[in-house]
Amino acid sequence: MTLCISMEELLAWNDEASAFWKAHFEANPALLQLSCDIGGTTTVQEFVCHIWGVELRWSQRIAGQAPTPREEMPAGPLDALFEMHLKADTIVRSLLEDPAHDWNEIVTLDLPWLPERLRKQSRRKLVAHMLFHSQRHWAQLATLVRSAGFPSGFYGDILFSTGMQ
Repeated sequence: MTLCISMEELLAWNDEASAFWKAHFEANPALLQLSCDIGGTTTVQEFVCHIWGVELRWSQRIAGQAPTPREEMPAGPLDALFEMHLKADTIVRSLLEDPAHDWNEIVTLDLPWLPERLRKQSRRKLVAHMLFHSQRHWAQLATLVRSAGFPSGFYGDILFSTGMQ
């Protein structure tokens, strides 16, 4: 047994969180219109778009693809937003299944907002960043909806993930 956490386990954790929130929003669609000021968003729906849109764009960078332009990403409905998560998941899983994929390869990021010293990163670090970015935001969302009087029952900690033993 290894003490390392695999990317497959982190992907499973991320998939569980994404599926939870999709189901929660389907059961409570009004939550998508709640005010939200995280990450430059104004509503929960915009925030969810940010979370899954970032997954898509980072997965594309990791795969060496051109990231989908923000203006081409859907603003809704929920199924279209969730499709971005599914596409990102498919991209990363296909890379994980490719024995020739070099996770230690350094990628140069063309992101003007990122300090120059951080623009060269391994694909491994980028996929970890992508997954933890989502988890961090899901935790923020759980707090936001609870504070607004709509507790979600979200158990986002890795302790509760069935994707890891």
